[in-house]
Amino acid sequence: MNGLKDIKDEIQNIAEAMLSVLNIDVTIVDENLTRIAGTGIYLDKIGEKVSGYSAFKKCLEEQVLIYIDDSEKNDICKVCSNNGECKEHAEVCCPITLDGYAYGVLGLIAFNNEQSSIISNNSKDLINFLGKMADLISSKLKAQNKTEELELEKKKLEILLNNMNKAIVSIDKKGNIDKYNVKFRDIFNIEDKKLEKGNIFQLLDFIKKPSVKDFEKYKTGTFYYKKQNRNLKGIYNISEIVVNKKLKGYVIDFIENKEAIKNYNKINKDYKITLDNIISTSEIMEHTKQKALIASKSNSTVLITGESGTGKELFARAIHNHSDRSDYPFVAVNCAAIPDNLLESELFGYEEGAFTGAKKGGKLGKFEIAQKGTIFLDEIGDMSLHLQGKLLRVLQERELDKIGSGSNILIDVRVIAATNKNLEELVKNGQFREDLYYRLKVIPLMLPPLRNRKDDIPLLIDYMIKEYSQKLNKDVIGMEDDVRTALVDYSWPGNVRELQNIIEYSINMSISNLLTLDIIPNNIKYKYYDDKCHKEEISTLADLEKEEIIKALNKFKNYKKDKELVAKALGISRATLYRKLEKYNLVSK
Repeated sequence: MNGLKDIKDEIQNIAEAMLSVLNIDVTIVDENLTRIAGTGIYLDKIGEKVSGYSAFKKCLEEQVLIYIDDSEKNDICKVCSNNGECKEHAEVCCPITLDGYAYGVLGLIAFNNEQSSIISNNSKDLINFLGKMADLISSKLKAQNKTEELELEKKKLEILLNNMNKAIVSIDKKGNIDKYNVKFRDIFNIEDKKLEKGNIFQLLDFIKKPSVKDFEKYKTGTFYYKKQNRNLKGIYNISEIVVNKKLKGYVIDFIENKEAIKNYNKINKDYKITLDNIISTSEIMEHTKQKALIASKSNSTVLITGESGTGKELFARAIHNHSDRSDYPFVAVNCAAIPDNLLESELFGYEEGAFTGAKKGGKLGKFEIAQKGTIFLDEIGDMSLHLQGKLLRVLQERELDKIGSGSNILIDVRVIAATNKNLEELVKNGQFREDLYYRLKVIPLMLPPLRNRKDDIPLLIDYMIKEYSQKLNKDVIGMEDDVRTALVDYSWPGNVRELQNIIEYSINMSISNLLTLDIIPNNIKYKYYDDKCHKEEISTLADLEKEEIIKALNKFKNYKKDKELVAKALGISRATLYRKLEKYNLVSK
């Protein structure tokens, strides 16, 4: 029987097809643990042997499927992790067997949180699919008829596509449809005969033909589809199919509006922050965190105030993740970063034809996307009075007045707002609506500046050194005491964000494993030296003289000619010594 290396070209095609559908890196090894196919970083490692400590070896020897959703906690990964060899977040590997013998292993590897979430959220389907793909490879070892092999591969891929919980279609570079799943056919209600010879850009004209040069602009978008009583809204994503570094076509997946809204925040798994992740031991910060935890159990609006860099969005995300809405979207909008004429459509969306230049199918607003979740309105103090009025209506009526719509949309969204401005002053000056101010300030949460929580600074420093050392691949493990003192005593006008900037800069500049005073920014260094000079006391000459006389007296007090020895040590005559003893009241009574 031939080994896997004899059909490695076909196996490589399967790996690339799996990647295009799953968006997870694929690697395949043979019975000698030699990598014969792979995607992503594994392309350059084809022909190399995998580690003897790997899950692949266990999978091969015991002929069992291995599922690892957290490499840091899995016993199989401990040896690799201790050796610093493993950078994987999660993996699923399946033995490729035929007639009771294992010819190799097929694996899906996650290198980031997004890929890891795909594995954990679709474990049952992926395990089932991986087993079928392993069977497909096994069958290729045995099959004699190439036509049968291609039909079998096609059938396996069709099974996968039809088992996916979203509509999927693959096309060539010109848009001609190659494959599609049942859900795609059903939600758009298009007959098979039209799909089999159809062009996606003609059948679904809301999809813009991707430009190779500007692909990033076209790889995602919203859609509105109305045909034969089908009224769909949602999001579509386009992925490139690249084989041997050549673009062959695209895979497009579609998520209906209700699914898009429900899963919106899964894109940002790295932001699954909780209050426990906010580093602090200071009394004022612990009290603030406790108040935030209480606020998370309510649906009332929260107004977070504090200086720039104190972590207002961090607290907003933590409040959301501790709430009953944590399974629904957290949508952040910076009101100061978006021009006023665009912010309205960004927040509330618009219908098709609402104004000149409006997108076909309209646009989902952030409030719609945040349905049942939380919307975070950062820099709320920069919102115009016009939009303040629209926001007030949303808060009061729980209805969304979408641009160009003939009717309002009921929404269920929790609002958290934040600002570094004094809203009370803005209200007095007529720059902020008083009624909106009190609607937002149901639960006020004021974040203390870093200078008022100095007990937290050493903890933050140690955490940031570890984080940025890993990120920058530097071997920095700490800092010298005078640097720590300088950082703790500094006033930190930019708060935690400024501290992050300083630590990252210092680690970049460091040439040793300890941060030293000479590499920290001058404004902090000079402030440290100035404070040190002011703290040092200057003694008078008389005090210094008295101190030296006492020191000499103590040294020679047990000698017979003690006064003579003291005068000699001080370089003065005995008569002068006696005068000074009397002057400083050091004469024995």
